Amino acid sequence: MNPAVAHIGIAVPSITEALRFYRDVLGLSPGPGGGGGGAEAVDGAKIVSLHFGDVDVELLEPNDPASPVAKFLAKRGPGIHHVCYRVPDLDAALARCRAAGYQLVDETPRRGAGGRRIAFLHPKATNGILLELTE
Repeated sequence: MNPAVAHIGIAVPSITEALRFYRDVLGLSPGPGGGGGGAEAVDGAKIVSLHFGDVDVELLEPNDPASPVAKFLAKRGPGIHHVCYRVPDLDAALARCRAAGYQLVDETPRRGAGGRRIAFLHPKATNGILLELTE
């Protein structure tokens, strides 16, 4: 088993404003040839990915005031929302989580950004960090 960091999700009030740093300082921009993917809407948020080698940074802007990202911003302000780990077998990883008593947000995998299968673990079970697992 060789898990790896897939991406880090960062909650921001405005992707347009947040992209200024990545574009102006680091020379990255979303879209073809710019070091990331185009915007997509998932779970009540607009998501833009920027590639940093083998790890992506996802900028998450709420587009629904009831979304998890909107609630996070209201409670904690901008910042790291979650860390996503890539695992070779998501179903097996979730089974091991259940067997070990970890609280899951998603009991079964669902589709996330890019159509990938994902599942979240509750931060109460993972030392205060919302963890996402993906294949």
